[in-house]
Amino acid sequence: MATLEQLAGVTIAAAVGAAANSWAGGGTLLTFPALVGLGVPPITANATSTVALMAGGVSSMLGYREALAPARRWARALVLPSVAGGLVGAWLLTVTPARRFAALVPWLVVGATLLFMLQGPLGRQLGRRAAAAPDDPLAVLPPPSVGVRVALFAISIYGGYFGAGAGIVQLAVYGLVGLRNVHQMNGLKNFAANCFNLVAALLFAVTGVIDWPLAGAMAVGATVGGHVAARAAQRVDARVVRASVVAVGLASAAWLFGQGR
Repeated sequence: MATLEQLAGVTIAAAVGAAANSWAGGGTLLTFPALVGLGVPPITANATSTVALMAGGVSSMLGYREALAPARRWARALVLPSVAGGLVGAWLLTVTPARRFAALVPWLVVGATLLFMLQGPLGRQLGRRAAAAPDDPLAVLPPPSVGVRVALFAISIYGGYFGAGAGIVQLAVYGLVGLRNVHQMNGLKNFAANCFNLVAALLFAVTGVIDWPLAGAMAVGATVGGHVAARAAQRVDARVVRASVVAVGLASAAWLFGQGR
């Protein structure tokens, strides 16, 4: 049973994480270490965070519904690899011994932080491509290749297992295979993420690894933080938020490494 202190702490962490997602992304790098720091076991923290932040993912996907409209062929093709990969990743998490996952966590946080650091350069590259071909409709492209589907399956395994940074890798894959419309790419990224997060959340619920009181408090905090951040986004320098997320991610990894000694 979560204490009032834990509930208050995780609500604040979720609010800050949702705000970071609204401004620059990387909210998981704030919420997951915060949950672990509150004494939540890493596997439970990971599963609880996945479930609690799903509402934000659905909301984000809905924001791209117009961009996704001409990309339905791609979206349909990505459902199976996303769902299958998310299921495999979530299953791997539930069968990973707690001590082994705890040992992996610092490395996962470091890797996710490094991926997040690549988000800026990748975003600028995608922005330049979008500017060069702003009207390139995804509908005229052939269906995603087997290679794209295999890549998304692998990304979804990671997404179901841990998740932080999976969206950045997705965008890189879409860019490498020739997609140019950054809004459609983001829409596809959010759609696929919702697919693998949904099946992961269902498996976590069935296996009983979710702390529901913490998940509920986190969902409330994320809702409030995301709403406030959306209103304030125009007054916030995303570069400052991005640097803060990177700093927190690296500091969290260092702390987690220290805990493992």
